[in-house]
Amino acid sequence: MTRQIRYTLADPTGNITLLIESAIPAAQQPAAAASVMRAEPTAEQAGFLSDEAGCDIALRMAGGEFCANAAMSAAAYHARRAGMTDGQVSVRVSGAPAPIAVKIALQADGLWCAAVGMPQPRSVETVRFPDGQTFPIVFFPGIAHVIAECAMPHAQAEQCARQWCAALQTDALGIMFLDLSAGTLKPLVYVPAADTIFWESACGSGTSAVGAYLAKKSGKPVNISLRQPGGSLTVFASPEGGLRLGGTVRLHSPKTLQAET
Repeated sequence: MTRQIRYTLADPTGNITLLIESAIPAAQQPAAAASVMRAEPTAEQAGFLSDEAGCDIALRMAGGEFCANAAMSAAAYHARRAGMTDGQVSVRVSGAPAPIAVKIALQADGLWCAAVGMPQPRSVETVRFPDGQTFPIVFFPGIAHVIAECAMPHAQAEQCARQWCAALQTDALGIMFLDLSAGTLKPLVYVPAADTIFWESACGSGTSAVGAYLAKKSGKPVNISLRQPGGSLTVFASPEGGLRLGGTVRLHSPKTLQAET
């Protein structure tokens, strides 16, 4: 069916995210997201906003996965809607077991600074995949991140992401190509339910996964800023699993689109 879809384009550190405001049944959301993403070719992901009891705003990603950048974007959206310039926003996000708290502050240039308390990882493990490759993996509710301190051709990486996601039977899988000496991170994220695979401009949960991995490996707190294609994200991680992610969000004006769902 054809319907009018209202959405806002958010730019959290270059990881362009579509925040869809129209109420659309969950079964039709992947098709709706695909339609809007075709109209916005710079977009890397889409999520659906709603108002629910027990939080300030709720966000369901198109593939049902968890996304920290989208959570920060939803918090900025709510703050703008509520006329806030700073404060804390409670966001219920798909893939997270409970609402997460996002601290938000509006800067003079219209950019929102955000800091989000991340869900603790379920586990940090070393996994040997059926293809024989072995990597550390950080498992969050809704997504698992492979920490790859190596290079890999794009086509091979995308094939591995699909195969490893199926092997782990997780809602989404990221491969975080980490160069610690250079302080850089190159994120690849695959979401099977939405059938999307992107070399993302920045990945919040992936940055947090790196922090969790490094903190567990060293047994000490980690405070690290990682430069990614769209900009830098900062994570503080404790060996006990505590995580806080910092970044920025720019919101654009709402748009409407006639689309098939």
